[in-house]
Amino acid sequence: MAMKIEQKIKGYSVVSAEDKAREVAKADAAHEAADARAGDNVIQMHEKIERPETLIGSTYKLKTPLFEHALYVTINDIVLNAGSEHEQRRPFEIFINSKNMDHFQWIVALTRIMSAVFRKGGDVTFLVDEMKAVFDPKGGYFKAGGVYMPSLVAELGSIVEEHLKSIGLLHDPEMSDAQRALIAEKRAAYAARESKKNPEISQPARSVATDDVAPRDEHSGHLFPEPKIADTPRREDVEVTGDGGVAFPPSAAMCHKCSTKAIVIMDGCATCLNCGYSKCG
Repeated sequence: MAMKIEQKIKGYSVVSAEDKAREVAKADAAHEAADARAGDNVIQMHEKIERPETLIGSTYKLKTPLFEHALYVTINDIVLNAGSEHEQRRPFEIFINSKNMDHFQWIVALTRIMSAVFRKGGDVTFLVDEMKAVFDPKGGYFKAGGVYMPSLVAELGSIVEEHLKSIGLLHDPEMSDAQRALIAEKRAAYAARESKKNPEISQPARSVATDDVAPRDEHSGHLFPEPKIADTPRREDVEVTGDGGVAFPPSAAMCHKCSTKAIVIMDGCATCLNCGYSKCG
């Protein structure tokens, strides 16, 4: 659009690319300074934060073959910057309660140290790896569902991991669509093979969500390798056990990749029905 200049021109200058870059850099610096000032008001977890009168938390039941009585693990969280865009939930303290008093001293010591680490702030997720790496010299055990636990401390670490995932501090690695399809294919192939061996086992309803390839348990809705529970239980029947109702044949071996008893022999090759690992590649 043309403009008519009605006054005398006293001077002019040409805006170069460098001038535009300087203006953009100046604007970015101003935004960063504003963000820094806003960040000064954000409360981060540190050891000087006083405990509120009320905390929210979760209690987990831990039943192992090591004890007659169950352990109850309670992890309480504190909510920082409540009601703002910087709101976050952080673990504040942990308690373990049980009727079994054999290990009372080291359990109290462990929970006090863990609570101190929680209140210290920073990245506390390292506790999970450290605890899950503890091995019992007397040998570990299998928890419900066939997952191997090298020690009681390792299972406590898995509970802490589960809790940190529930409040958003840890995230599971995303499984690709190809890997999900592979696992569904392996389970369907195992189901078809077992159904041929045992024709008395009725075929389950097909699942629309998995493109009609993966059988789905009528009780839990989760994917299961076949066969399911027959009227007359057999040694290889799959029972609903473990977390989320997922279970595998009792004769399955432990997978060294996912630490789950889900390795079966298919086409002469050891294959995991839980993570899709195959010894043959």
